[in-house]
Amino acid sequence: MRWGKAMLVYNRKAGKEKADQLGEVVAALAGEVGELTLVQTAEPGDGEKICRDRGSDQDLLLVLGGDGTVHECINGAAEAAEPPEIAILPGGTCNDFARTLGLPMQVGRAAEEILAGRVRDTDVGKVNGRIFTNFVGIGLITDTSENIDSDQKERMGKLSYFLSTLRTLRQAEPFRFRLTHEEGVVDSEAVMILVANGRSLGTAKLPFAGEGVQDGMLDVLIVREAGLSLAWQVINGGDLTDYRESGGIIEYIRTPSLRIDTDEPKGIDSDGEIYLQTPAEISVVPSKLRFFYGPNADANRIEDGDAGMDATPSGG
Repeated sequence: MRWGKAMLVYNRKAGKEKADQLGEVVAALAGEVGELTLVQTAEPGDGEKICRDRGSDQDLLLVLGGDGTVHECINGAAEAAEPPEIAILPGGTCNDFARTLGLPMQVGRAAEEILAGRVRDTDVGKVNGRIFTNFVGIGLITDTSENIDSDQKERMGKLSYFLSTLRTLRQAEPFRFRLTHEEGVVDSEAVMILVANGRSLGTAKLPFAGEGVQDGMLDVLIVREAGLSLAWQVINGGDLTDYRESGGIIEYIRTPSLRIDTDEPKGIDSDGEIYLQTPAEISVVPSKLRFFYGPNADANRIEDGDAGMDATPSGG
C-alpha cells in the first residue's frame, strides 16, 4: 500500500458530475490508500483552513477543483508543519496550474497518473505573504477577472474570459508604476504587469523560457499598451518578439524577487483571486512543495532559444 492516509478536498459545487468525479478518484486509488477521507468545503476559506490544520496528518493531499480551490488549499498546505505530497485533480474552467503540471484534464485520468509516481519538488510564489502557484497580475488582467460574468462563465467556460477581455480593452487605462528587481529598476507606465510562476494562463501556454515551476525564477511581463492584437497574442501564448522590438511595448524580465509600487493602490489578481492591493512584494519560494506531475509536463518547457521573447534578464 503506497499511502497510509490521504485526504481529498473538493469544493461545494457538488451535483452529479462532481459525484461521478469522486467515484473515479476513489476507484483509481482504492488499492493504494489505507484510509481515504473526503472533505467538502462549505464556504470560501474552508479549503485553506482544512489543509493547514489537517495537512500534516496526511501522506497525500488531493485537491479536486479549479484554480480558486487550488489557491485556497495550497495556501493552507504551505503552512502545515509537514506538508504532504499534493495531487491536483482538475475540476474547474481553466485548470491552469494542472496544465502547468502536465496533467490530463479528465479527473479520472489525472487520478490514474498519480500512480505513476512523478513527484517533484516545485516552486511556488509569494505575494505580500500569500502563496500563489501560477501567476500574479496587476492592471488589465485584474480588470478582466473582475469583469467576468459568473453566469456566462458557467455556460461558456474559456470563451467567457475572451469576452471579458474584449469588454475590458475598451476601457483599459495605463497606470504609473515602479518595479524594483535584482538587476535594476523600471519606472514607467503600463496597462498590465504579469508575474508568472506557471506556464498556462486562461488555458493558453505562456511563451516564457526556463522550466517554470522548477527553475527558481519568476517571469515578469510588462505590457505598456492595450490593443486587441496584442491581448490576443498574450492570451494565446503567441510570439511576442515583434512587440518587444517595436518601441518597448512589452518588456520581459526574469528574476527571483521584485517589488511593485503604483501611484494609486491597484488590485492584485493572484491565481484568479482578487483580495490584495499594491504595493506588492513578490518572490519565488524554490522547491516549497511536492506535486504530482503528468506525462505532458516536459511539453511545457521552452528552451531559451525557442522562446517567443528574449530570455535574457532585462535591467529596464
